[in-house]
Amino acid sequence: MKNWILGICALSGSLTVLGQSNLLGSITGNMEATFQYLKADPLISALQPAERGLLNSYMNIFYSGSHFKAGGRFESYLPRINGYPNRFDGTGLGMRYVGWSNDYIDITIGNFYEQFGAGTAFRAYEDRNLGYDNAMDGARVILRPYKGVQLKGVYGNQRYSFQGGRVEKSAGITRGVDLQLHLNELFTRLDSTGLDVTIGGSFMSKYQKDDNEVYVLPENVAAYSGRIGLRYKKFSLNGEYTHKDNDPSDDNGYIYNPGHAALINLGYSRKGLGISVSAKSVDNMSYRSDRTKGLADLFINYLPAMNKTHTYNLVATLYPYATQPLGEVAFQAEVLYTIPKGKGGGKYGIPINVNYSTAYLPIRHTAGYGLPGDSSRVMYKGNPFDKSDSLLWQDFNVNITYKFNKSFYLIGSYFNIVINNDVSKITEDAHGIINAHIGVLEAGWKINKKHNLRAEFQALFTTNKKMAGFGYQTDKDKGDWVTLVLEYTISPNWFFGFMDQYNYGNSSKDLRVHYAIGSFGWIKDATRVTLNYGRQRAGLFCVGGICRFVPASNGLTVSLTQSF
Repeated sequence: MKNWILGICALSGSLTVLGQSNLLGSITGNMEATFQYLKADPLISALQPAERGLLNSYMNIFYSGSHFKAGGRFESYLPRINGYPNRFDGTGLGMRYVGWSNDYIDITIGNFYEQFGAGTAFRAYEDRNLGYDNAMDGARVILRPYKGVQLKGVYGNQRYSFQGGRVEKSAGITRGVDLQLHLNELFTRLDSTGLDVTIGGSFMSKYQKDDNEVYVLPENVAAYSGRIGLRYKKFSLNGEYTHKDNDPSDDNGYIYNPGHAALINLGYSRKGLGISVSAKSVDNMSYRSDRTKGLADLFINYLPAMNKTHTYNLVATLYPYATQPLGEVAFQAEVLYTIPKGKGGGKYGIPINVNYSTAYLPIRHTAGYGLPGDSSRVMYKGNPFDKSDSLLWQDFNVNITYKFNKSFYLIGSYFNIVINNDVSKITEDAHGIINAHIGVLEAGWKINKKHNLRAEFQALFTTNKKMAGFGYQTDKDKGDWVTLVLEYTISPNWFFGFMDQYNYGNSSKDLRVHYAIGSFGWIKDATRVTLNYGRQRAGLFCVGGICRFVPASNGLTVSLTQSF
């Protein structure tokens, strides 16, 4: 019997395991705690929770050695902070895994996150800002048997909720494989052509027992995906297509249509110029491990939003766009150009960014489908990129940056967002089309080596008018808004901020409210403490096309983050 001596010593964040051979490893992690104390504010319909104090907290701990890995996350919701899903409650172990890997195999048992290609067939991920976590619980194997070849296999249940300090998982089982080939590593002669080629394919399947008393439902539903990535000098082209078998669910009204998702991205880049054009076609692609769930729960796949991710307050939070998994045809184009310095671009050059995106409902060919007496419940035929004239979303934006000197800059931006609220349901106060014009002026001043001041002036205008070319009347929703943002930083430890969002154009004078909030923070190495106090308006909070509703609030939020 081999004589093993196990010694563990923690020094400067490292873990050393002594045995038959020396294996060096490390322990890393991070934690976050967010506390809220909220008060009632009838003017904005903000309620005071019965507990008054709300707390979200978690800590991740990861060990990684030369071959072995392990980790876990403790979570606590006592109770959850404002806007988090009501399925988060209690304290317990929210994630745990062990694994082993070498140069050609990686095995994980327990919880894991993973994505195949662009994610249209499978993506398990977490977004803590959204309260979204569909982590897999089961097994994952990654094989690299040959240079340029990667094979992945996943099998398990998705995380659904965290009730009473325990993770509740989906009723359905999710399993799949993905193969990716980098042809330049397999066939080295390709390098001499300047062309870089990657191809891949995925197969996903879910199992859920048929317990429906009305319909005979498929218990196994598969999705097939293929993709290609090409890069030649300054050009790039990526495409992915996914077909999903018939998947009757609450989302689609239990029809038996198949589904598809297609993504195409074309790009060109050189010094001072970048151009990208993208297209997306989606039909009946709500793919969940539980057919009875809704909102953002238990999605197996991910359908990225085809629009620019905005950061300015009025643009990002008032009228965000949510991906429509039941059907949309979307396009986006973007140009980034820098006027060279000395050639009309001043001393530093002038970056200009122009972006346009739009989405429409798809055409569904119903002739010969869904006829009385037809038990197939195939209700229409949908073809990729077959769009209708029914607008879902339109976003045109341009921003120009001008740097006067090393200490002062200005960014001017214009945004025109048109959104079909009957489909997106961004707000309860509007019907049909909302047409918003937004202007933003941002200024930054580096006072000296340590002191910096930044300001934003934002204004949003809506109008009631007939939209030329679209044939419908627009809705003013809550009317016009202005926002002021001020940030002052003292490097490297302190920052102060103030924001006031004012709905001065509301048709009801009683609702012309200031949403003012002040912030303060301290940073030291990997430690960050922030404090915010003020009003938060109700609305949808979206990241990457996935949204959650956040109710109005008024009160104090304190957050502590630490990594190690």
